[in-house]
Amino acid sequence: MALQIPFENTYVRLPDRLFTRTHPVPVKAPELLAFNHPLARDLGISGDDDIEELARVFGGNEIPDGADPLAQLYAAHQFGHWNPQLGDGRAVLLGEVKGRDLQLKGSGRTPYSRNGDGRAWVGPVLREFVVSEAMHALGIPTTRALAAVATGETIQRETTLPGAVLTRVASSHIRVGTFQALAARQDQAGLQALFDYACERHYPDVSDPLGFLKAVIARQASLVSQWMSVGFIHGVMNTDNCAISGETIDYGPCAFMDAYHPMKVFSSIDRTGRYAYAAQADIIVWNMAQLATALVPLMPDSDLAVEEFTKAIHAMPDLLQEQWSQTLLRKIGIRNARKGDSELSASLLQMMTDQGADFTNTFAALGTDTAQDQFVDRDAFESWARTWRNRIEAEDDPYGVMRATNPVLIPRNHRIEQMIQAAVTGDMAPFSRLMQALSAPFDDTSEFADLRRPPLENERVRATFCGT
Repeated sequence: MALQIPFENTYVRLPDRLFTRTHPVPVKAPELLAFNHPLARDLGISGDDDIEELARVFGGNEIPDGADPLAQLYAAHQFGHWNPQLGDGRAVLLGEVKGRDLQLKGSGRTPYSRNGDGRAWVGPVLREFVVSEAMHALGIPTTRALAAVATGETIQRETTLPGAVLTRVASSHIRVGTFQALAARQDQAGLQALFDYACERHYPDVSDPLGFLKAVIARQASLVSQWMSVGFIHGVMNTDNCAISGETIDYGPCAFMDAYHPMKVFSSIDRTGRYAYAAQADIIVWNMAQLATALVPLMPDSDLAVEEFTKAIHAMPDLLQEQWSQTLLRKIGIRNARKGDSELSASLLQMMTDQGADFTNTFAALGTDTAQDQFVDRDAFESWARTWRNRIEAEDDPYGVMRATNPVLIPRNHRIEQMIQAAVTGDMAPFSRLMQALSAPFDDTSEFADLRRPPLENERVRATFCGT
């Protein structure tokens, strides 16, 4: 049965200066590495049992019926520095399926490639596949992975590496940087068209730019709080990696913390700690300020717009703090906050910082007789725990709250690196095992107990890299 994909193509109705129609560049020998059959069924994709056709379509060699491929334009503040024109330099949007984008990443050069080759290698492709699906299983808004295809070609980075293409599924690829590109060009008509389209697609109850800004702020505040709840560090929160939909997008130099430290950085290109774990709350406020600036031209009174937008931005830190405080309290079993609870949770984090306690394992072990094993100074933890146990006696099912909030399994960096190294040799078994384990991150099963272990010193991943 031929592959059937029920495409829509609403993005092409926008002004054509927002995109360029272009096709993916065919590859030498497409071979399917992974395919997300449950997601395909959700999208209404049928005929997904033809492995060779899946490889051709999602490797970029065959354009499916109904697709209208294009590369999108956007701009960005990258590490705080303005870049007026970026765009999909190695990605092609095939079209939309049930309101969700299907995008090929690593599909070759586009008009926005600049000096890049438009390709990706198998490591970042499989990394995004695993981590994005793990985030979905954790209940955190995210883009998803539909397919990974080996290209049969090599690409040159620091060394020669095997090429691959990822099919990413997203609510859309509209970014803060998409709005910035049009605002910087003083393209009032284009900006209005993009605003109307983004509201229709993501915020149908919103009728004006202020309401839109507040709605995006709410989603971004929730998203960052959820990232922090699982020890996730995005690593490259530039405005082109900030989706209007409120989904996590771009899994380049991302990582999950092992030992807790609030200023932990993994990204190899983040030399100042701009996107460190605890800095993410500040950066998302900064990003929303850039969105507000881009929206000002849509308001009839620019002075009033600046005043109202400024109030919305200034209210965001308190919103973030409230959401993070509530999230952190749930991680220790408290749903109904009382005076002193914030100090209780903060003192635990400080003790974890001082003693290098593992973030995921510490919270997962609370309420068991092994929690103290995460600490060098077990007596210090037990002193804290006595106060904590007395406090949660007043809570309704605190241990159930913790089990529902604290995952047992995360995609640990060293396991991902081991998976990639195996995949490069043609061994996909570690990938399949990770996918199986991370599909149920709150289940404590002995089958995957080894995946809970923090890295040994010789396994430690000290830097992660952009997925180029």
